[in-house]
Amino acid sequence: MCGIAGQFALNGDAADAVLVGAMAERLAHRGPDGEGSHFSGPVGLAHRRLAIIDLSDEGRQPMANEDGSLQIVFNGEIYNYRELREELLAAGHRFASATDTEVILHAYEEWGRDCLARFNGMWAFGLWDERRRELFCARDRLGVKPFYYTVVGGSFLFASEIKALLAHPLAGKRPNDRMLSTFLAWGVADHPAETMYDGIFQLPPAHALVVSEGGVGEPERYWDVAMNPAPRAAIDDETAARRVRDLLTDAVRLRLRSDVPVGTCLSGGIDSSTVTALINVLLRAESPESVGARQKTFSVCFDDPRFDESRHIDTVVAATEVASRRITPNTEGLWEDIERLLYLQDEPFASLSIYAQYCVMRLAGSEVKVVLDGQGADEQLGGYIAYQAPYIRGLLRRREILAALREGLGSVRHHGSFFSWAFRQFRVRSERRGLLRGSPPEVLRYAGSLEEVLKREVVASNLPLLLHWEDRNSMAFSIEARVPFLDYRLVEYLAGLPLDQKVRHGVTKYVLRRAIHGLVPDAIRCRMDKMGFVTPEEVWMKDELASHILALFSSPEFAGRPYWDAEQVLRNYREFLLGKSAYSTEFWRIACAELWLRQFAMG
Repeated sequence: MCGIAGQFALNGDAADAVLVGAMAERLAHRGPDGEGSHFSGPVGLAHRRLAIIDLSDEGRQPMANEDGSLQIVFNGEIYNYRELREELLAAGHRFASATDTEVILHAYEEWGRDCLARFNGMWAFGLWDERRRELFCARDRLGVKPFYYTVVGGSFLFASEIKALLAHPLAGKRPNDRMLSTFLAWGVADHPAETMYDGIFQLPPAHALVVSEGGVGEPERYWDVAMNPAPRAAIDDETAARRVRDLLTDAVRLRLRSDVPVGTCLSGGIDSSTVTALINVLLRAESPESVGARQKTFSVCFDDPRFDESRHIDTVVAATEVASRRITPNTEGLWEDIERLLYLQDEPFASLSIYAQYCVMRLAGSEVKVVLDGQGADEQLGGYIAYQAPYIRGLLRRREILAALREGLGSVRHHGSFFSWAFRQFRVRSERRGLLRGSPPEVLRYAGSLEEVLKREVVASNLPLLLHWEDRNSMAFSIEARVPFLDYRLVEYLAGLPLDQKVRHGVTKYVLRRAIHGLVPDAIRCRMDKMGFVTPEEVWMKDELASHILALFSSPEFAGRPYWDAEQVLRNYREFLLGKSAYSTEFWRIACAELWLRQFAMG
């Protein structure tokens, strides 16, 4: 895990060492264990190292092959690097290190660009091929690791974070109004290749691009997930559950490969509890040195019982005997933390739920350098309660009336209070969008059938945003976050399961709940309330943050923005403070957007 940056001067000039160095310096938090650079004519590569695999000096980057014709800067982990290394050794390759980085170099030598299909992991890299005079750039299948780029001043620039690109005086000088307006109206980001900075893009997940002296090629997709569920009952429950457990166990096993300590983020929900329990099984059976004698878990707690999951965390801890580290966010420093968090995230974020994860990573950073968590399960397994509606809608379209009726009754029985709240929130949010100006494109997360919604959630509307948050939150404290639910083998298998293995009679994540029977305590396995790392955003916006938000909404700068009706926003927020209207996240999104515009000097 690291920070990478680079330049390809398309105008024939030599790469600018001062610029590339400045870009790398802005990524120092991603790699406190070392730094390096390489310059060759128009190309400059820079690296900030967080040492995870092979801690020796042989793991330094940029890394070259034997004759120096290839140079790479790489951020991420290739979890199956040991198996690939053996295959490449048998093919005649020779290694100077025990790193996964060198495996990428030799894999590229052996298989060319097709090497990407052989990797199981998370990655973003730039590989300079001196012979071909090409810079080969690639990002992992699900986009766990970031890769941003821009073409400015006659150069192609890339980096792990947008702030590094801003080291160039002409990069990202204006907000992308369409993206910002879409975020304000619908709370989405990271769904297209565009960012909220005009002219700055991200390489989409599962894409690669080639830069040469002839210019920047179009990003090309090298993998896709086929959300093509099998017919109902095509795969029996026991077979599906056994296969899911086997795949997930191996995904966790691979992600415990590390030469530094590994811990676990434990929220008390089903997904993180499953990862915690599987690690404990592997600890007893295989004794991975990275975990130590006793697994360390990291959790966030709140004084307000409406948001606190301590009792669920206690249940998991009692069953697994893990070491439990917990933190309760100190709201005295909340505003200062939020401003730093915004700087780290580069773009405005839609909810303060991100702050809970930030606090957990801050806690974990004092004891480990790698954490595993349950990110990505909800989007694949129908875990969000709002997915019930498209599932029932799809059943009705297929004229499966009795099945739709059973699902509807199950949803009401298990989640009736959620749907009541969601209906009220829909009305409030629809009205609050009237505070905004402009006509951003409509983003309907839950339109279409369940398989269409889940595909969109995985590749565009939700998971990419959550992975963005997690990458920046973890790297803020020089931690590598690993997500076993996004092992591509598991992703492909889950995509082909019948939909009733995901949602059945209102029960979400049906196949996972069955797969972890006897592994995770039933009090957790059978939970129907979904929380995860949530925060009391409404309470904070009414109390601790109220004075700051009022000052923000009352300022001349805020009144001069073209994105909202400042007078109406202020009036509406005051009505909320007086208890005359309900809360909705539009208030936070507007406030966060204003903070972002100021922080990055955009007007």
